[in-house]
Amino acid sequence: MTGRRRTRTPATPAALAPAATGRAPARLRAAALTVCAALAAGCGVLPGTSDGSDSPITVMTWAPENTRATNLPGVPAMARAYARWVNAEGGIAGRELKVITCNDHNDSGGAAACARRAVSQDVVAVVGSYSQHTRSFLSPLEMAGIPYIGGYGVTEGEFTSPLSYPVNGGQPALVAGMGRQLAGRCSVVALVRPDTFAGDSLPLLLDAGLPTGRRESTVDVRAAEEATDYTRQVREALEEVSAAPRGRGCVAAALGDRTRTFFDSFRRIHAAEHPSPSVRVGAVFGSVDQSTVDSTGGRSGPYEGAQVTGWYPVSSDPRWAQMRRVIGKHAFDDNRIDPSDAGVQTTWIAYTVLRQVIESLEGGEVSARAVRNALDNGLKVGTGGLTPTLSWRFEDMLAVKDYPRVVNANVTFQTVRDGRLVAARPGSVSMAETLEGAPAPG
Repeated sequence: MTGRRRTRTPATPAALAPAATGRAPARLRAAALTVCAALAAGCGVLPGTSDGSDSPITVMTWAPENTRATNLPGVPAMARAYARWVNAEGGIAGRELKVITCNDHNDSGGAAACARRAVSQDVVAVVGSYSQHTRSFLSPLEMAGIPYIGGYGVTEGEFTSPLSYPVNGGQPALVAGMGRQLAGRCSVVALVRPDTFAGDSLPLLLDAGLPTGRRESTVDVRAAEEATDYTRQVREALEEVSAAPRGRGCVAAALGDRTRTFFDSFRRIHAAEHPSPSVRVGAVFGSVDQSTVDSTGGRSGPYEGAQVTGWYPVSSDPRWAQMRRVIGKHAFDDNRIDPSDAGVQTTWIAYTVLRQVIESLEGGEVSARAVRNALDNGLKVGTGGLTPTLSWRFEDMLAVKDYPRVVNANVTFQTVRDGRLVAARPGSVSMAETLEGAPAPG
């Protein structure tokens, strides 16, 4: 995948070989030239590169599906819909986009297998993917020089690898942003989070978002990643926050797919055992979206009044109109794709980056190396206002300790009002300074 060309002299067919004692007849020399011209397109070009040819541009997108914990089927489905759209419009720079998808099964072996498949398929990039197992997939990608564009941002490795090009501030920005959003409303916050290595940093990040004098006011409530019952965690959280004066206790959750299960238990137990004082609800984006609010009762459900922190504008924002049109036309019957889902949105933005990278090559070689060079050398990518202009030069990266690849630490503050997830304040908020001061776990 270096894109280096190998030059090979094709064997001369016996019928066209010159006689040992004289020059080849003119007609044989002409035939040889004809054969060479026919073969020229395939001579000396490595698989997975273009060098101006019309071969497909191959990329991969992966995410966990059909597991007992986190599932993001909309991520690979959105990638396929994007490919159908651009190919129907003539491809990217006149080239077909071929998307290979892979299920990482939410385990390290599955993530490593997806990465090895990406290498074997000569992909030019892994785009818009989700995996919690960066230690398993980054090493194969780094050895092959394959860039990782627009990962979901759930692990530290996505913000440290020189081949990772994140489009958001990941879970660190979200959780620190939630601390900032809840700071004016809550004196005590109980954070319910997965009892995993990735989850260990979340209480520290939420504390970092609180004003300096209020640090360490987060109660850390751990839950098994594949838990199906949260009765103990609900009671522990309520016991901690119910003592807060004037109803200034908050319960926040960052449990991915399990957040809905947690808040179902929360509503039932809170009503039966802690009817007063009122306890506010907070959640990070990806745990709660509009479809979750709708499916749990809308304005009469547990999320009414919840504070939600996101990376991007609310899903009803007109800046998502193009994505919605693509889904409507090229994936209208695919119920895996929810336009309000953070994974789907991140995949759309990641493929927006890929398209602009390929177009910037102006018909030249499209390879993993060429894509990396374009990203490293200051290409500026616009996303129609969904994010700030993105660029991954060294000088564009924020000075965030432990997350040196962050180039966009913006978050949006949202709330559920009358059953709709709406902006709690206009615009976005940068969490760059907050992340710079956040302590590392352990």
